[in-house]
Amino acid sequence: MNLYYLRLRGVRIGWFILSFIFMFSIPLQAKEISSTLNKEDISVCQADLKSKIDTILDQEELKRSHWGILVKTLDNQTTLYELNSQKYFIPASNVKLLTTAATLIKFGANYQIKTPVYVSGSYPNLSVLKIVGQGDPTFNSKQLETLAKELKARGINSIDNLIVQDSPLEKPSINPTWEWEDIQFYYAPAVNKLILNENTVILTLNTQEIGEKLAMDWSDSIAANQWIIDNKTVTGEEDSSYSVSINRNFAKPLLTITGSLAINSDPRILGMTVVNPGEYFLNSVQFYLEKEGINIIKSQVVYGDSATENLVKIIEINSDPLQEIITKTNQDSNNLYAESLLNLLVNGTPENSSLDNLKEILTELGLDTNSYHLKDGSGLSRHNLVTPETLVNLLTLMAETPEGINYRDSLPIGGVNGTITNRFKETIIEGKVQAKTGTLSGTSSLSGYINPPNYAPLAFSILVNKSDLKSSQLRQIIDKIVINLGSLKQC
Repeated sequence: MNLYYLRLRGVRIGWFILSFIFMFSIPLQAKEISSTLNKEDISVCQADLKSKIDTILDQEELKRSHWGILVKTLDNQTTLYELNSQKYFIPASNVKLLTTAATLIKFGANYQIKTPVYVSGSYPNLSVLKIVGQGDPTFNSKQLETLAKELKARGINSIDNLIVQDSPLEKPSINPTWEWEDIQFYYAPAVNKLILNENTVILTLNTQEIGEKLAMDWSDSIAANQWIIDNKTVTGEEDSSYSVSINRNFAKPLLTITGSLAINSDPRILGMTVVNPGEYFLNSVQFYLEKEGINIIKSQVVYGDSATENLVKIIEINSDPLQEIITKTNQDSNNLYAESLLNLLVNGTPENSSLDNLKEILTELGLDTNSYHLKDGSGLSRHNLVTPETLVNLLTLMAETPEGINYRDSLPIGGVNGTITNRFKETIIEGKVQAKTGTLSGTSSLSGYINPPNYAPLAFSILVNKSDLKSSQLRQIIDKIVINLGSLKQC
């Protein structure tokens, strides 16, 4: 569920806002458990920390959950608390800590992805205009519009052959270990070389007269035309329960939408993936060129490398600096950004996979290659395995590198921004926690740094798997542990 929002460079998709909308589309009615956060300042002596955390975890509702925790001082790596820290856990989006660390080490914070534009022929009538995708996750429609205006300003009136070059495979890359029920939604888009508007389109459901089908409005008609919609919805009576569900037919791009929305309800905003990103990019380029009066004779998507020897590069379209990309990846937990960063790691080393290169980079950093096993770069896969010790070691090792400050600055700040904007408010550690969240059903994680007011800086990782509790309940327990860490003092 992505919303477009205007930035200086153009249109972007607001993942955090959409995550909020998605989270609260269906009311949570979770049983409350004993995890009320103390808003008053508390003090915890180091000697008492183990008993404090053990007491938090010693609840009947938590006994069937699998918890892993490691807390160390950042300066000398003294262990303050440990529980199953060498056991494997599904880390969810804590995988992004590994992906962004490797990318930052390899490329540096100022690196920009450059998308080249080539031409052949003479103005005003070009023989070829070719855009070669480089996997820039920040690429948006505003940049295509600017490109079209620039070409028109240079005097171009027609193009015989418009070519856009995408990834080697004609089918967009969807990780085979992701759950099938996810891949029609915004948080699990295809990842390719020609990314546009984060490969996502907004579908808004609006009520009509009671008994009539819901009206469906798309944010982008080009992307919308790739979907076939079987609308089996209905506008319900006032205050009736929300029951809309979406099912995808994987044999063809068919969405069957069923259920009802009360007539007095606000519109429902749903973020859907683009079916064929390469074709979406091509059709969007052609739309903006023709809008400027540039005639296109033929257009096509080519997959994999193709010759540019006889073409002249006239423009390079730059992405945001890598620091901004990894910040969006970590603060908004943007899966497409994370997978795009992972794909960057394969550049120039085709004999190795991107995950092979990630491991090579992190091994050089000092991370044990046998302490984690990854299947993606975002954490959406349930086949990822990481130990709490691995994540704490990563955090401490990164703090010692030249990119350590940039890495830490990319993380959400408790009570301030990102996915923990609404956590740790009015507590002793508001603004003093920088940590990456992770959430899948039955799984919750939080790993990062804490600057306790009265104690040395800490690196920590808290992972919980196999829980039957709501994510909101697990977050309450994790937050109570973190507040105790932030309340440490020398006694």
